[in-house]
Amino acid sequence: MKALILNSGIGKRMGALTENKPKCMVEIQPGITVLYLQLTHLENEGIKDVVITTGPYSELLESYARENFPSLNFTFVHNDLYKDTNYIYSIALAEEVLRDDDILLMHGDLAFEPSVLRDIIKAANSSIVVDTTLPLPQKDFKAVIKDGKVSAVGIEFFDDAVAAQPLYKLNKEDWAIWLDAIVDFCDKGDRSVYAENALNTVTDKINLYPLDVNGRICAEIDNPDDLENCKKVSDKMLGDKDKKSVYIVMSTDIIHNGHIKIISNAAQLGELTVGVMTDEAVSQYKRFPLVPFEERMQIISNIKGVSKVVKQDSIDYTENLLKYKPDIVVHGDDWKTGPQQNIRQKVIDTLDSYGGKLVEFPYTNDATTVALEQNSRNVLAMPERRRARLKQLLELKKPISVLETHNGLTGLIAENTKVEKDGAIRQFDAMWISSLCDSTAKGKPDIELVDSTSRLRTIDDIMEVTTKPIIIDGDTGGLTEHFQFFVKTLERIGVSAIIIEDKTGLKKNSLFGNEVAQTQDSIENFCDKIKAGKSGLKTKDFMIIARIESLILERGMDDAIERARAYVDAGADGIMIHSRKKSPDEIFEFCRIFRSENKVTPLVVVPTTFNMVTEEEFAEHGVDIVIYANQLIRSAFPAMMKTAETILANSRCMEADAECCMPISEILTLIPDAD
Repeated sequence: MKALILNSGIGKRMGALTENKPKCMVEIQPGITVLYLQLTHLENEGIKDVVITTGPYSELLESYARENFPSLNFTFVHNDLYKDTNYIYSIALAEEVLRDDDILLMHGDLAFEPSVLRDIIKAANSSIVVDTTLPLPQKDFKAVIKDGKVSAVGIEFFDDAVAAQPLYKLNKEDWAIWLDAIVDFCDKGDRSVYAENALNTVTDKINLYPLDVNGRICAEIDNPDDLENCKKVSDKMLGDKDKKSVYIVMSTDIIHNGHIKIISNAAQLGELTVGVMTDEAVSQYKRFPLVPFEERMQIISNIKGVSKVVKQDSIDYTENLLKYKPDIVVHGDDWKTGPQQNIRQKVIDTLDSYGGKLVEFPYTNDATTVALEQNSRNVLAMPERRRARLKQLLELKKPISVLETHNGLTGLIAENTKVEKDGAIRQFDAMWISSLCDSTAKGKPDIELVDSTSRLRTIDDIMEVTTKPIIIDGDTGGLTEHFQFFVKTLERIGVSAIIIEDKTGLKKNSLFGNEVAQTQDSIENFCDKIKAGKSGLKTKDFMIIARIESLILERGMDDAIERARAYVDAGADGIMIHSRKKSPDEIFEFCRIFRSENKVTPLVVVPTTFNMVTEEEFAEHGVDIVIYANQLIRSAFPAMMKTAETILANSRCMEADAECCMPISEILTLIPDAD
């Protein structure tokens, strides 16, 4: 919908008030003009496109509108013949920009209260404002009503007529008919009559209905007396001018005193809208929410001071700020540093674009707040909560980003590392515990030498200090009987998934490929192993993911696809496809074929060799989980070797401390205090 405001008149009856400005710029309150009132109400109702016809003082009018309402899209159409024509000609000049849209038409000297505009915008049919509570005016517009419809509009009608005002909402079909009549009048030289003269020739072809405002303010300001009358009721027309719109974002699921306080403070600044972040948005940069999105919406909507709740799909505010145009955004001052500082700056820039401002209150981080957050993390760490979360994440986002961990410290790194990228906060979604890294950290070869008891101890160390879901590398799964028992144990302690590869015999790292003797299991035997593992499970949360080695062992794409089909049929909850080639082409080809027949089963990749591919590219090819399988341990060893060599080379540790080492104080901050 476009708004059309007719401002090409001279305003002679206003006398000295229009000697150096158009009539629409007379003030009804200090700093508040008629045009300001109109544009404010249009902006508040979400009308973005505004066409204004101009006559005298056009440059002044244009600069005033653009400076005060930078968020609106203005088109100005100047009538050079404003002294000799009426607004019918101004409309004809604007024909090109008025076609094929619903139109909200008003005279530039029309003042009204917000509810009048709101009601006519909502009207289903083309409508004109009337007021049946007023006596018929002698010299102003009246509308003739027959059978509930408007049959004529003008100053000369009295029979079957009611007082009317030049505020129309016109559906594009009806407007097209009237606009054609306007253009036809002007082409014939009838340029000094009212546009309603043209309207009255086509009322039998359109459906124009009266909208009765029943005594609410909607009146033209034609002379100083009208202006004085308008000033007396200006507060009504301004509505909630002084009541600012306020926006705050809530990502929390545990409401504490700090949240109540900041909501209360925000509500004191104006009418408060709360943007509630979705589960997907929250899980991308914070801990996984305990309370689902819909429930959080309901809870927050019932907090005192909250006028409205809306959905926010991202930590990036831009979309909602441009949609709702709040005067004020409220936030705690904790985002001035850290990963969110770029988000903060983007909010400031967006607010600056339309004249909004940011208000920051001191962040509450007292003992109660800390305790509540710790309790929430404790809940997330419980086996049943942690175990289920991988499947929950797969419903929310693609792909899942998974980082290798091999002890409690690397678990904390995977748990807490965050970066800002492209207006969003990124973090890892889950942790991978591989046999390679677990064995290497213990100084042992990667040949399944580290037994299940030792593996479980590593898992326990990581679980003790983290909350994120865990995927474990199960190698070949061992004997079927042993695998079945191991899976039950993993499920019970809260692991989310195990990945087992379809090889047999003494484990050899897959990246050796055919350079060392490696035997792939038969499809039948491996399917039996999957079925055995699934049969012992007590919940639907735990996932058994089948890793296919066909491409690693150069058995071909057909073999890989055949195995994938069979493993899914056997009950596998996901498929991991692996490659040791530096190009991702065969991985992408597998994904294409697999996804052409299976849209549901999660696909997992480990891009150790084809490391140039981004997560976004993987997602485009149907990949659901990306595992960074060994980067932490590979980066740790060179760093530790350099430190050791530096100490030896200098016979002291000063150089190593300066060049290689994190301060002890920072190390200590990584380690959570005891509960």
